[in-house]
Amino acid sequence: KSIKIMFIEIKNLSKIYNKYLAVDKINFHLEKNKTIGLLGPNGCGKTTTIGMMLGLVTPSSGEILIENKNLNSFGRDEILKRFNFASPYVELPKKLTVRQNLEIYGRLYGIKDLKKRINEISNDLEIKEFFERKTGELSSGQKNRVSLAKSLINKPEILLLDEPTASLDPDIGDFIRGYIQEYKSKNKVTVLLASHNMNEVERLCDSIIMMRKGKIIDKGTCNNLIEKHGRNNLEETFLKLARSKDEF
Repeated sequence: KSIKIMFIEIKNLSKIYNKYLAVDKINFHLEKNKTIGLLGPNGCGKTTTIGMMLGLVTPSSGEILIENKNLNSFGRDEILKRFNFASPYVELPKKLTVRQNLEIYGRLYGIKDLKKRINEISNDLEIKEFFERKTGELSSGQKNRVSLAKSLINKPEILLLDEPTASLDPDIGDFIRGYIQEYKSKNKVTVLLASHNMNEVERLCDSIIMMRKGKIIDKGTCNNLIEKHGRNNLEETFLKLARSKDEF
């Protein structure tokens, strides 16, 4: 039996904004080189959780441990070296071209041989054709690919994806999911994926965490949860859990 390597542990993590409890004492862990899905309706605390894991949002209580070391004890450079994230809700500077954006983020992350890395990632994600266009002029699908390129530029060990295929057409969405799948199989990377696309979650995730109103209400593999809740697929399971008043 293989030994589970606890890479990241979230312990009793909470966040309160002006008396509003956005995240309520959640506990979970991420194993090394696995993809965990973070699911739940809008406003359930997914994005706040990702913000806390990136060190962008200060927890009200609880702790985040990486290899048993508190996230607070990491320097900014170490976080930049090990982490990255992509989200269609966080805009890259609109007046800069795609190339300028990647160069600036590449310098921020301290990438050696930056030109080579930008070339590699741009070919992989097929963004060369609009390299000299301003990011603000791109379509949703093009912006998402640039955001993903930015998130992988430092070859992170920990990749946090907040709805990476939101509002994309099926073809581009499928291309991005396929790319994430392939990238993960070739590189040692631990992924936390927040998504509303249940097909995406079933395709990419080793296990999932279900949140509602800031709490974790259930977790397990896709198949386990579908079976446990007596549903035919993950979409039906998600709807049951999102609408239920119970904790499981």
